[in-house]
Amino acid sequence: MGMSINTNLSALNTYRNLNATQNDLSKSLEKLSSGLRINRAADDAAGLSISEGLKSQVGGLTVAARNAQDGISVVQTAEGGLTETHSILQRMRDLAVQAGNDSNNATSRQAITTEVGQLQKELGRIATSTNFNGTSLLNSNDTLKFQVGANAGQDSQIAVDLSGANVSKIATALTTASNTGGAQFTVSDVADLSNQSLTFKSSKGDAGETVDTAVTTAQLHGSAKTAPATGYNDFATIDEFVSALNSDTNFSGSYTASTVRDANGAATGFVVNANNGGTVDFATSPLASDNAATTPTSVLAGTSASGGASIGIKFDTADHAQQAIKTIDEQIAKVSSARSNLGAIQNRFDHAINVTNVAKENLTAAKSRITDVDMAEEMVKYTRDNILSQAGTSMLAQANQSTQGVLSLLR
Repeated sequence: MGMSINTNLSALNTYRNLNATQNDLSKSLEKLSSGLRINRAADDAAGLSISEGLKSQVGGLTVAARNAQDGISVVQTAEGGLTETHSILQRMRDLAVQAGNDSNNATSRQAITTEVGQLQKELGRIATSTNFNGTSLLNSNDTLKFQVGANAGQDSQIAVDLSGANVSKIATALTTASNTGGAQFTVSDVADLSNQSLTFKSSKGDAGETVDTAVTTAQLHGSAKTAPATGYNDFATIDEFVSALNSDTNFSGSYTASTVRDANGAATGFVVNANNGGTVDFATSPLASDNAATTPTSVLAGTSASGGASIGIKFDTADHAQQAIKTIDEQIAKVSSARSNLGAIQNRFDHAINVTNVAKENLTAAKSRITDVDMAEEMVKYTRDNILSQAGTSMLAQANQSTQGVLSLLR
């Protein structure tokens, strides 16, 4: 082609290649300095979308592992309170066995009652003072939920049921006081209490100020069926009825029921105490059912106890001491069951943490393969681009000199 000075095609071509090399060199420097292959969406649009999703999962699993650790701490705190509760109950049982011996005089039995009373108060203190970050653990029927997964849904949660670890109920069942403000009833036919709803009311106030809390239970059912089966379950024993009462969420939030026994340990009725210490009144609210002709009022006898109903445990006679041993054994079994349940949940938390950490590790590796730069490979590219940049700069200088030959024609 002819010689020209206005348009230097060689210089333009060299500059274009040099500019592309400089851009590649700039990107390599950015990747090498950040350690990331994707620094902006333009680097890899699809990879950015995938990596951000993985990043969310990794972050969620990191927090979930901490949540599970907190769950273990909560369980250990509750189990610590139950451990001491066990020790107190064992001491109570030893005292009950001691009281069962008629070699004790009245003074000795009173000393036993005094010590048991103090231990019972300590149970109450443990129930109210055992908490984690302000959440009461041994004084409620709550179910605590812990997020141990990165996603929404029940599969990412572990529920810890603390209803079996309610030490307040244990303390109430083991009270040595006789003036409780509770209501005591004898039962003539416990089967007829099945499929019924019962209403309880407590009153508490000072200087004539009264606060009433009325609670109606759901329909209560037993496990034993009479023949022929009529569509509902009859209660077989008073203990079963009392258990159904305490298992009713409406009832257990405000009241505690206990079985009343005679000197031989036979169940004769039940007593209801308000958790707030108020005086309990009783009313029935029978619903239509297969045995609607028989209402609870026909099988219950008793009214609100003026001066209080006698509940809990006594040590004034050998027979009462025998019954106290049975009652304490029941509470020990409940605490053992609660501790066993908490131990199982703690093991579950441990496994949840292990699974979470493994998933986090694998997801982090997947994210790394997408977003992290291969330093060796990128250094090879950087070295190549750096050499090309230097060569391009040199060739651009040569291209700019190529038009100098035109000057020789002008001499």
